[in-house]
Amino acid sequence: MTRRHKFLALLLPLFTLAACSSGGAEPDEKVVDIAGIVSPKDGKNEFIGGLNQIQQDGWLDAELAKKGWKARWVPVPASVGGPVVNEGFAAKTIDMAAYGDLPSVIAMAGGVDLRLVVPSRAGSNIYLAVGKDSTARTLRDLKGKRVALHRGRPWEAGFARYVQSQGMTLDDFKIINVNAVAGQAALTSGKVDAIVLIQAEAYVLQEKGLARILWSTRDAPESWKMMAGTFVRKAFLDAHPDVVQTVVTAFVRQARWSSDEKNRDTVLSWGTLGGTPLDAVIKDAENNPLPWRQRYSPLLNAALQDHFDFVSDYASRTGLTRTKVDVSKLTDRKYVDQSIRDLKLEGWWTEPE
Repeated sequence: MTRRHKFLALLLPLFTLAACSSGGAEPDEKVVDIAGIVSPKDGKNEFIGGLNQIQQDGWLDAELAKKGWKARWVPVPASVGGPVVNEGFAAKTIDMAAYGDLPSVIAMAGGVDLRLVVPSRAGSNIYLAVGKDSTARTLRDLKGKRVALHRGRPWEAGFARYVQSQGMTLDDFKIINVNAVAGQAALTSGKVDAIVLIQAEAYVLQEKGLARILWSTRDAPESWKMMAGTFVRKAFLDAHPDVVQTVVTAFVRQARWSSDEKNRDTVLSWGTLGGTPLDAVIKDAENNPLPWRQRYSPLLNAALQDHFDFVSDYASRTGLTRTKVDVSKLTDRKYVDQSIRDLKLEGWWTEPE
């Protein structure tokens, strides 16, 4: 069995789960399959962020039912993330997905035509952490050292941008391609010298005295952060624009709720899925200079376009993709604009300059 076949065999249970879940559809029922990242909670997996809320409040189900459609959610573990979503898009077992930037570009380079219909301005911070006894004080101090980095995941491009800004490339380091869990274990055991992480993970290690944060995107341009959003297969979009519009409106509706300051504590608590301490989540959140409301804006902005331009160029330059993806056609804001009109949210978010 080839490595690719083994990988596909590992994916099969996830797509089977989508077809056989409690939200499964009858054979003649029309279904939109939506993938999202899940994290463990109380012995089971729960969709992260606002995805779980969209599922639970019933609005999307009710609106789709009026059209004779049903939403079926496809759970994707964070440890495999983008590759699983991309396989689902390619196999057409997934119609829409909430996931990150670099994997979406890789999918498009592989022939999957996608559109970003709901951007997320929040942008996740990226961190470079070193071992607790490390003497490194700058990136150059790590030249030739072992750096744990999960290749092909969204945070790779942001870290690479920082490396490039220092006149270096990833070739200046011994990159160890492992996921975050294995990478953290390697760092604490001294098998690697540094690790690239996102969100609160680096603070968890630092608070335990197991690592020290050397750099983060806290003070970097907005376009350097990891960006995510809701993507749709172009073929599905062309065939069912009204269904996509309904799903987009559900996501915008949820973004409105999350962006309300009175819901801040609840939104922050979502970051504790998987056992992450709340204080670490709060510290990471404090590293975002955007006002709370604007963090959840679904409006397109120049930083987003600059970000995807870099990601596309980086992926092709480094061999992650064989061709450079034209990301000028990736975004289509008319669905968000229509949702804002339908929900009467004009003026709620500031139009980016």
